[in-house]
Amino acid sequence: MDYMTADDKARLETQLDELRRLRTVLSDRIGRAREHGDLKENAEYHCAKEDQGHNERKIRDIEKKLSGAVVIDDTELPEGMVFIGATVRLRDTDSGNEDLYRLVGELSDTDADYVEVTPNSPMGMSLMKARVGETVMVDLPRGRRSFEIVEVI
Repeated sequence: MDYMTADDKARLETQLDELRRLRTVLSDRIGRAREHGDLKENAEYHCAKEDQGHNERKIRDIEKKLSGAVVIDDTELPEGMVFIGATVRLRDTDSGNEDLYRLVGELSDTDADYVEVTPNSPMGMSLMKARVGETVMVDLPRGRRSFEIVEVI
């Protein structure tokens, strides 16, 4: 079961529509390449078939995510509670450093001013349903760390 925001779901549905439209383009490429003759030595044909396979795999992956998706309605959450779609300011209790994290259903924005975490990650599991003022323990690859939830934005 994948938790996601309505925006995550809409983004995946748009991507799925684009991939489905690409099927026709890839089919046409395969047909044109097939006209060149001998398929054993036809690099254009093999490349188009490989692209078609990658496209179909992406379609299946997105369809699977969408079929098991639970869309979170963040309008009904208590104020100050961390849930999907929330951006959270955390303070490392050891160093005192503060960073922004966003709990997302799907990783997408690598240029953001915050770190994206999914609900299935160690950080995401620790943050889910925590509240402002609480301290959460997270088992990270570099060891167990504790963070105070300073603010939910």
